[in-house]
Amino acid sequence: MSERRWLKNYPSGIPADVDVTVYSSLTALIEENLKTYAARPAFHNMGSDLSYGEVDRLSRNFAAYLQNVLKLGKGDVLALMMPNILQFPIALYGGLRAGLTLANVNPLYTARELRHQLRDSGAKVIVILDNFAHVLSEVIKDTPVKHVIITRIGDMLSFPKSFLANAVVKHIKKMVPHFDLSAYKPSDFLDVLRDGHALSFHKPTITRNDLAFLQYTGGTTGASKGAMISHGNIVANIIQALTWIKQLVEEDKDTGLTIITPLPLYHMFALMANCLVFTILGGHNILITNPRDIKGLIKEMSRWRFGALTGVNTLFAALINHPDFKKLDFSSFRLALGGGMACQKPVADEWLKITGVPMLEAYGLTEASPGLTINPVTLESFSGYVGLPLPSTLIEIRDEQGKSLEANEVGEIYAFGPQIMQGYFNLPEETANVLSPDGWLRTGDIGFMDERGYVKLVDRKKDMIIVSGFNVYPNEIEEIVVSHPGILEAAAIGIPSKKTGEEVKVFAVRKDPKVTEEELILFCRKHLTGYKVPKVIEFREDLPKTNVGKILRRELRENTATGA
Repeated sequence: MSERRWLKNYPSGIPADVDVTVYSSLTALIEENLKTYAARPAFHNMGSDLSYGEVDRLSRNFAAYLQNVLKLGKGDVLALMMPNILQFPIALYGGLRAGLTLANVNPLYTARELRHQLRDSGAKVIVILDNFAHVLSEVIKDTPVKHVIITRIGDMLSFPKSFLANAVVKHIKKMVPHFDLSAYKPSDFLDVLRDGHALSFHKPTITRNDLAFLQYTGGTTGASKGAMISHGNIVANIIQALTWIKQLVEEDKDTGLTIITPLPLYHMFALMANCLVFTILGGHNILITNPRDIKGLIKEMSRWRFGALTGVNTLFAALINHPDFKKLDFSSFRLALGGGMACQKPVADEWLKITGVPMLEAYGLTEASPGLTINPVTLESFSGYVGLPLPSTLIEIRDEQGKSLEANEVGEIYAFGPQIMQGYFNLPEETANVLSPDGWLRTGDIGFMDERGYVKLVDRKKDMIIVSGFNVYPNEIEEIVVSHPGILEAAAIGIPSKKTGEEVKVFAVRKDPKVTEEELILFCRKHLTGYKVPKVIEFREDLPKTNVGKILRRELRENTATGA
């Protein structure tokens, strides 16, 4: 690409490039801002607040415990398996301050999925909410985990809320299945913070090249892989994002913007956009533990003069279709950031009508830490485009031969910038498939760039399915389905869903004609996280294949779309 034509359409004051070397590490950036905003509220959950000063103190105590008691050193991997609760930022920042590499784990993972991630990452320690500890107890013996830190839902809430929350969850709602991790002598999260207070903390030397996260993703194809996100990668993306939205938050710099955080912090989008960016802004994060409870989410939103919200299309759709949403106070609201999946125009139009704030669509992927493009904050209505490349970011549309295409020509999206990952952990061949020797990332997404420099997504090159913003990979689904003794072959595709954007449909060839759709879905539910479980099963006598025997998912998709 001979020229960055998008620069002509940058909002006033946005530079073409930013200095991504301002901070030596993500840790340095976090520590500076925890002290700068010490008196401000940082995180709120279930009626309790933590100030930046408290997060500073508690994360320091957590780091000291990791160093002195668990003997963890720079580069060791710490797994976090929690929803959005106050313990998350404490453990996140504490682990980073101790020089560790963080591996975020979806709390809804099945035993099989958890085993894979813990083994692949080499995690030595895991912090886990007791609601999910029974899953860990099934697999821990097959993983490198040596230490377990257990927390309960209400541990960081003020008394008596803490006692009541823990009692209700365990004894009344029965949401903590029995588990036995006694052989690993698990530590209690509150004991860890208390004991760490009396221990010395040794600040490690961390550079931009050190790994901050092993963030698991399917990449552009296949099974879950650990994207190696360095301190430099994530700091670069933070600075790029801050540069873009600074004019939107300028008037709140003395008090901090309140942001509603329903997306899980273990997901790269919310981790970056909510947790990290708004820490640097001195914002107030309202952590939503159960975003599926739309009525509860709206009730929590009603308590705040919120200025920002991040979400995916399915969340926005659920909000606008709830009668209570229209009753909220939107007078301070100015940023609705959509990502993770394509935002739909009917949803965006109704959103603007109700809130008066346009849905700002952005684009990225885990391998890009995650942001690549974003629409100008001056946008007055939904554009259908995912925006312009961020500062210091190059985007090209290329054909199958890797040749750069002209404006409005459809091809694969390639990206280059300081936020691009280091590669996939211990997978040099997979890395070579998506990262060129000169650092360009093949995103696996199909789209085009218009003459203004705006990028529009058209389709995904690979067979990835996106359910409520989460990536689902057919290979994984198919592997589980064919492990059923009554199934010979299977193919998984995505079909449209009003509720989740897409849902999984499986085509299967039976060995045992008695196998039913209900039986197979139940089987999948035992081995897959809920959003990956097929919603539709279609049994066939055979499946379309290439001349070398590869199942043609594309043909199944096309036939499904035409009703053939």
